[in-house]
Amino acid sequence: MDAHALSNGTVWLSIPTAADIDAITECCQHPSIGEWVTIPVPYTRDNAQTFVDDIVRPGWAGHSPTWALRLHEGGPVVGMIGLGERDASAAEIGYWLAPSERSRGLMTQAVNLVCEYGFRPTGLALRRISWRAFVGNYPSAAVARRAGFQYEGLSRQGSLQRGRRRDHWLAARLPTDPPGPAAGWPAEFDRILESTPEPR
Repeated sequence: MDAHALSNGTVWLSIPTAADIDAITECCQHPSIGEWVTIPVPYTRDNAQTFVDDIVRPGWAGHSPTWALRLHEGGPVVGMIGLGERDASAAEIGYWLAPSERSRGLMTQAVNLVCEYGFRPTGLALRRISWRAFVGNYPSAAVARRAGFQYEGLSRQGSLQRGRRRDHWLAARLPTDPPGPAAGWPAEFDRILESTPEPR
């Protein structure tokens, strides 16, 4: 699959390259990323190199694309988003964003761009994009909900992170779902959204 850049004029998504390794390494030092993402902790430059060489490149060669999120074309990496293939017509979305760029609506925009590409017949022609996050990761849930993902439940001890089993939430978006924010999430998420500043 050819590397396909995406943009809406506010966020730019393009393939991470060797030139991004130092920026990726720096971003992944923040404890909030290590807490919620299945990355090595501590995170080293060699880990970033392995990510680019062994995950990004093979992913684009197959059907699991990863994009670096940038604030302008050719700018430094401030986040990461990708689709992991589950089968020929389904994928799982994953993402992280540097703390300095949060609460601006950037990741919600990125998720919408990636989903549009994933569902597009000339993109990946997916029929389902799923999302999961460790229980407690309300910022990730807020992004998924705002991007139209429908809540599907709780998986007890359903994920493994660095040797530890953790509960996770499940949600998904289909090409027939209305644009977000999605209804039907449990009340606990309503309370969190009410206390979270609206994206700027």
